[in-house]
Amino acid sequence: MPGAVEGPSWKQAEDIGDIYDFRDVLGTGAFSEVILAEDKRTQKLVAIKCIAKKVLEGKEGSMQNEIAVLHKIKHPNIVALDDIYESGGHLYLIMQLVSGGELFDRIVEKGFYTERDASRLIFQVLDAVKYLHDLGIVHRDLKPENLLYYSLDEDSKIMISDFGLSKMEDPGSVLSTACGTPGYVAPEVLAQKPYSKAVDCWSIGVIAYILLCGYPPFYDENDAKLFEQILKAEYEFDSPYWDDISDSAKDFIRHLMEKDPEKRFTCEQALQHPWIAGDTALDKNIHQSVSEQIKKNFAKSKWKQAFNATAVVRHMRKLQLGTSQEGQGQTESHGELLAPAAGGPVASCCCRDCCVEPGPELSPTLAPQL
Repeated sequence: MPGAVEGPSWKQAEDIGDIYDFRDVLGTGAFSEVILAEDKRTQKLVAIKCIAKKVLEGKEGSMQNEIAVLHKIKHPNIVALDDIYESGGHLYLIMQLVSGGELFDRIVEKGFYTERDASRLIFQVLDAVKYLHDLGIVHRDLKPENLLYYSLDEDSKIMISDFGLSKMEDPGSVLSTACGTPGYVAPEVLAQKPYSKAVDCWSIGVIAYILLCGYPPFYDENDAKLFEQILKAEYEFDSPYWDDISDSAKDFIRHLMEKDPEKRFTCEQALQHPWIAGDTALDKNIHQSVSEQIKKNFAKSKWKQAFNATAVVRHMRKLQLGTSQEGQGQTESHGELLAPAAGGPVASCCCRDCCVEPGPELSPTLAPQL
């Protein structure tokens, strides 16, 4: 089991502008902003989450949870918290800047996309989530919108973001707060039963399902009917969309989207499945079918982004950085803001609550749902 990593220290700064050159606003909310900034000493670009301290009064617990979680994490596929500053009436979370854009955007833009591509993506997610689970951290809000590409490179790694709903598991305790995004939450969460790390494994199964067909396994305009589908774990591998998908892929998904959390695959078991560890993922091009379904089912208007990764891509290209950032002698410390949401009733409590198009109108929902 990996040990806890010593996190960045909480620093005082008389004027944050003495340390960072603020370039552009990537997102704004009622009480916060996400800023693209440059470290004046190292010239490294970062995303800074600026939070007014006054709005945290009485809600410090949620922010402390986010910071406590981020402090423990250091993994190549997880967005990092580089530093924390307190200056005047604000907290400044200095986050890794990821500039490669969103998962769905990249798939749609590809001309060629296969099961093997999906398998490689899911491997990275499983490896990162296994790391979290080994640290006793449950993410609780895994979904495609929280998967971002590190850079614009064709072979860029994927990064997990948004730890606002994450929770440390205390030994002997159980989690019971209903939280997450409806289409991705496990049956036991909706049933208001105590749950564990297995909820993340269910969500990874849902993500794998979407990556192979372009539409979600559960859907209904009526939330009650949607919840009923999930509670019963009722999903199909519909023809013709799944006709060209391997039996191994379907078997992999069935083991993760298993209704009984005791029988559900762990990350470790999933990493050993032939579709991930073996050679059963097919190389047939499924791009046309998957991209068409993604565009139909996950239009930008439905993604509800607050911190828009597309805005970062635009800014990086404008600054003529693009894929060259990794060749500038910098370590892997480009990342995006984690704009988290607090727990509470099951709802669309992701960080991307308002706003669709990139620009100053972007409005993150911050922990604690400010």
